[in-house]
Amino acid sequence: MKRNMAMLLSVVLLGLSLTACTSSNDSASDLKAPSKSDSSSATPALSGDDLAFSKFPNPVDVHIGMVVDPTDKTLPEGDSVSNNQYTRYLKEKYNINVIVDWTAATGNDFKQKVSLTIASGKLPDGMVVDDRSFMTKAASSGLLYDITDLFQQYQSSQVKDIMASTDGRAMENASYKGKMVSLPNITVDTDGVHVLWIRKDWLDKLQLPVPKTTSDIEKTAKAFIDNKLGGDKTIGIAGPSKNSFPYSTFLLSSNNMGGFDPIFGAMDAYPGYWLDNGDGSVSYGTLTDNTKNTLALLADWYKKGLIDPEVGTRDNVGDPINANQAGIFFGPWWNGGYGNGDSFKNDPTANWQAYPVYSDDNKWNAHMKTTGSTYTIISKNAKPDVVKAILIMNNALVRDEATFDLSVAVGWYPLRNVMAAANETEYEYAELLKVLKGETQPEDYNKPNSLYKLMYADAKKVKDVIKAPFDDLNVSNFNTANFGDFQRLYSIMIGDRPFTTIPIDKKVFSVTYNQTPTMETKWANLKKMEDETILKIILGQAPIDSFDKFVKDWKAQGGDEITKEVAELLKK
Repeated sequence: MKRNMAMLLSVVLLGLSLTACTSSNDSASDLKAPSKSDSSSATPALSGDDLAFSKFPNPVDVHIGMVVDPTDKTLPEGDSVSNNQYTRYLKEKYNINVIVDWTAATGNDFKQKVSLTIASGKLPDGMVVDDRSFMTKAASSGLLYDITDLFQQYQSSQVKDIMASTDGRAMENASYKGKMVSLPNITVDTDGVHVLWIRKDWLDKLQLPVPKTTSDIEKTAKAFIDNKLGGDKTIGIAGPSKNSFPYSTFLLSSNNMGGFDPIFGAMDAYPGYWLDNGDGSVSYGTLTDNTKNTLALLADWYKKGLIDPEVGTRDNVGDPINANQAGIFFGPWWNGGYGNGDSFKNDPTANWQAYPVYSDDNKWNAHMKTTGSTYTIISKNAKPDVVKAILIMNNALVRDEATFDLSVAVGWYPLRNVMAAANETEYEYAELLKVLKGETQPEDYNKPNSLYKLMYADAKKVKDVIKAPFDDLNVSNFNTANFGDFQRLYSIMIGDRPFTTIPIDKKVFSVTYNQTPTMETKWANLKKMEDETILKIILGQAPIDSFDKFVKDWKAQGGDEITKEVAELLKK
């Protein structure tokens, strides 16, 4: 604290000395650390974390475009997208004014807005895009700022450590033709491992075991519906909405709430991924017989009424889950805490638990994600101080996220782009259990700028949220008084438990998570063809045999050419 106050005071004093001779948007690069005896004497420039968290002497305006979740109601009365605890924090701490030029709702609305913005060539200073193709499109159009040098100068030591934890993969992901043109999202590995979320209290009422295989899931979903555990409109399995996907792909390899990813994995199918065949060749996972067999199974489930009849058309997959009409859905670790928060509010006994889905020979197969799938892009027309402000905003979020009132969704933080160590949740799961059991104390984790940035804050809260017994946690073990704390700790201790405690038998990585040159011109049409075919088969609007024609057309319309390009990547 003393160090922070000293730094703050020094920057303010320096700011006063510079105000008369600098404009608002070109001053930060002139910041100097004051001498103890004479602030006007020659002193070294700020560097390291002093620079990474420096306050601008004059206000810097940062114009952004922003995604908002229209279902989120956590902003206090009187607050708004441009005036809330996060924007006020940025103003107070760093003299950064956040100006929200536009917002768009999560899902297709935001994607359309981003696409139109890039097509117009008029980007706000910054925005976070949720698809690498948006980043590469903007970069190839010459719309993005080359932040290579500024990032090296302004990244905090914490961000530097997190970047290093990826062994260069994050930097590669954020770059285009050798230049860093975005801030990469770096998420925990478990974001890409999708699990079965199920109402354990419903299982207990029917005295059913936890389903392990696809045939178990089919029987369980039918039992939920037959016994109307969610009322007359009980849904056995909630499925993807119009804004999510039947499965993750190499371009969007994580956080697919409501997708059928675990079902495909249990069938040893990996649609949307480029698969290394082990002989120097590659194949596209969507085209395999295992994918076809899984689609036949899903179509059968849909025909039997086990899957949400509005799959593929709902606005939000979370709607029936939060209304406690659905007993099963699939998603990553955080979907059972954050993704279905209203479910707990509407029914405090909703005991959502997470489990793997196994193949018939008792294997847990899972596709694995890339380092991250969102990107903070910065307009080439942004002034240098605006670029520096965006880098400081990123540093501040990484360092201070845990200090905010998390009952207000952190999604309201401007330009929020998660950066976390790849194994953060597994580390936290294990260490929080030690805290709960009294084996360690919260102060043991008081390590400023730790790679595990939220650990200390979580350790201080965990005993207020979770009560004994600790070995078999149910929703009844959790205190929901601070709902933000509840959501985070429920996600870690319940949602991440499978990934942390059960070995995955087969981890499947895509050969690439990026586009090849031919993809840039042909992938959109191929993906559209794929999406339409897959959904029609699941909904019974097209026979399973239409899959064969899709495979033939996909190959002929550029797929074979692209496959050769991906195969070349194996040789590098």
